[in-house]
Amino acid sequence: MADPRGFLKVRERELPAYRPVPVRLMDWREVHEHRAEDSAIVKVQAGRCMDCGIPFCHQGCPLGNLIPDWNDLVWRDQWEDAIDRLHATNNFPEFTGRVCPAPCESSCVLGINQPAVTIKNVEVSIIDEAFARGYVVPQIPQRLTGKTVAVVGSGPAGLAAAQQLTRAGHTVAVYERDATIGGLLRYGIPDFKLEKTHIDRRLAQMEAEGTRFRPGVEIGVDITWDELRSRFDAVVLATGATVPRELPIPGNDLEGVHYAMEFLPQANAVVAGETVEDQILATGKHVVVIGGGDTGSDCIGTSLRQGAASVTTLAIGKKPPTSRPENQPWPTDPLLFEVSSSHAEGGERDYLASTVELIGDEHGHVTGLKVATTEYLPDGRRVPQAGTERVIPADLVLVAMGFTGPETSLLVQQTGAGLTSRGLVARNDDFSSALPGVFVTGDAGRGQSLIVWAIAEGRATAATVDAYLQGTTELPAPVRATTVALRP
Repeated sequence: MADPRGFLKVRERELPAYRPVPVRLMDWREVHEHRAEDSAIVKVQAGRCMDCGIPFCHQGCPLGNLIPDWNDLVWRDQWEDAIDRLHATNNFPEFTGRVCPAPCESSCVLGINQPAVTIKNVEVSIIDEAFARGYVVPQIPQRLTGKTVAVVGSGPAGLAAAQQLTRAGHTVAVYERDATIGGLLRYGIPDFKLEKTHIDRRLAQMEAEGTRFRPGVEIGVDITWDELRSRFDAVVLATGATVPRELPIPGNDLEGVHYAMEFLPQANAVVAGETVEDQILATGKHVVVIGGGDTGSDCIGTSLRQGAASVTTLAIGKKPPTSRPENQPWPTDPLLFEVSSSHAEGGERDYLASTVELIGDEHGHVTGLKVATTEYLPDGRRVPQAGTERVIPADLVLVAMGFTGPETSLLVQQTGAGLTSRGLVARNDDFSSALPGVFVTGDAGRGQSLIVWAIAEGRATAATVDAYLQGTTELPAPVRATTVALRP
């Protein structure tokens, strides 16, 4: 414990400053200031860590991050040791430190009676400092096994599995149907949350280690699944959960109604310098976002930067409380009212709003939404309350209601792979599927989840694949396929 009285001397959280809203809305750069004095804030917050006898933050994060260890090292200015501790459990802290909602902080023991340690900010500070000081270097395997592995999908789960297997000495090829490697990290998350330079420098490390990337190749179309299986000793399926949850109401086929993952990837591509024909734009429009989660928040920030006339977010449920409710006790991850950087930039948030119908004009373009107040029935169902309908004007409606599962039609047709009742790819507890040599990791097998779960599953899947190819493994396996989050 670096500072035995740190949590007594400093009893509040302090985070790096954001750039002023009018300034950051003018570009797509990360929203933080990145001031020189921020390093002092990080050290003070790291010193608040109590180094608990039982660090519940380890339980809150599926990666099992050694959080008290690297808090102590940051406080002592031992940055090289800190990144070693961080990389011991997390392949990509530059991603998790920016886009993870930090369930570890909900489990912080300090959080019982004062604000939790700013774990997420300490984490991202360690990796940024490590890159700046040259501590992040390729870990090239000392020997090659002669075994080959194909990883299908280049999101966090696929990349984590690929890096672990490459370092174990296997020859790994990562296939991605999009034009550039990165999956959801590159195309689904806006630059103001995750600048793509962070992805590129990590990919450069992976290439130097020996991982081979094959973008622009769709498995099932350009190469059949059976062909892929015949070419490689093992296949890791990490395609994510990309099928959006539909909005089954009248008018959902009107022009101007789009899924969030139609809107966001186009914006990201344009920011990256690509040309997008008939891009979906919020410029000068009244935008309504259906869904109050992280994806909805990304739609808000993107719409405001494109110059939307107004942005309204509709959430079907109640407004969450601002503090931990009694029925969601520590150390579980509570559902709380949060103000993201995008929420702070503008727009309205409307709760208990059930969309009944989408209204269009004579040309088939959306003009508004008919919304009713949500009523909770005794059996827990949420339904529109009769007689409470109102109309909200809208030129652009973005549906951000989450995802139901992976795209599986080609996989099932070509391999006969089994699916669960939820439409996920069926797998055993060790991530193996019924198909010999095929393993399922990340959202494709778990369903839509957090980035830390994706990385944890990728690491665990790599251990199973290594054991399958070699007979034994020394790779860590932080979770099983059936491991669940610490929730109330």
